[in-house]
Amino acid sequence: MLIILDRDGVINKYDGSYICSAEEWIPIPGSIEAIARLCNAGHRIAIATNQSGIARGYYGVDELDAMHDKLEQLVEAQGGCIDIIAYCPHHPTDQCACRKPLTGLLDQIRDHFHLDNLQGAIMVGDSRKDLEAGLNAGCQPVLVMTGNGMDTTHHLETRPLPGVRHFDNLATFADWVIWTNP
Repeated sequence: MLIILDRDGVINKYDGSYICSAEEWIPIPGSIEAIARLCNAGHRIAIATNQSGIARGYYGVDELDAMHDKLEQLVEAQGGCIDIIAYCPHHPTDQCACRKPLTGLLDQIRDHFHLDNLQGAIMVGDSRKDLEAGLNAGCQPVLVMTGNGMDTTHHLETRPLPGVRHFDNLATFADWVIWTNP
């Protein structure tokens, strides 16, 4: 199964501030191990992340690459692998096709795997835009309570989205996936 993860608030700690360097990029406890466990169970891992900090001038592509290198090295050290990291470097006002909740990043991931569609894939996020992107691309949407997850839950009470599953964090999500899709 293909599992698409948002980055900030799902894999790494996120408090709403921009993460501008590899030193500031700190994994949520258990998230790296969860990714490795999913890989070892035969699932493919992709990441789709909005990174408007590039367009805003807070950090450059080199700094983003360093963050992603750190992530990949940590996952590989646990025996896992991230197949693709797709990111949107644009400002929210740029009207690009890749910024979630649009599906451009998920389309890149679909094309990377040479798939006709993303039916059967899961999109894991901590915000409504992650869930909407997943739904718009045909994925099963999953909300984790880390990052913005608690705030998103409250917003979903007034404006629900269909079929959203909820998990405490990436580790509990991985437990469920491995248990239900060995």
